[in-house]
Amino acid sequence: MRKEKTKEVLDAVDMSILRLLQQDGALSTPALAEKLASSVTPCWRRLKRLEQEGYIKDYQANLDRKKLGMNVLAFVQLSFVAHADEAPNRFEQQIQAYPEILSCHKVTGDADYLIQVLVEDLDAYSHFVENVLRKIDGIYKIQSSLALKEVKSGTRIPLPK
Repeated sequence: MRKEKTKEVLDAVDMSILRLLQQDGALSTPALAEKLASSVTPCWRRLKRLEQEGYIKDYQANLDRKKLGMNVLAFVQLSFVAHADEAPNRFEQQIQAYPEILSCHKVTGDADYLIQVLVEDLDAYSHFVENVLRKIDGIYKIQSSLALKEVKSGTRIPLPK
């Protein structure tokens, strides 16, 4: 149902704007208008509406983690002792402070949360586990999987054509 609502609200031009900005978030409004074969003012209005309605959350550059010396990418499953107490809620607040945690998802299955951690090396990862994760109340199991090879990585949302 949500998919139908999105199609009603967003027309082909809106989808083209989103697609182009996912490819190059640094596009200026005049460059975007040119690619759309549109004039600048209507393009700017559409862009502002997409931002105000929350379709565009923010803009960022995609950086090369390895060139920046961030060589260890870990996928970590965390399990809590109890779900009824406040520990998971406190955890969700606490992890916001750690830039090493790229993403955190509450999941189904054997674990309660799956986090993605990015650090310089194995020593830094060990330090993070010992001094951050093991000190969070309520966690009884930490299971790490280290990425050996990055086959595909991205944040672009597949948009209908």
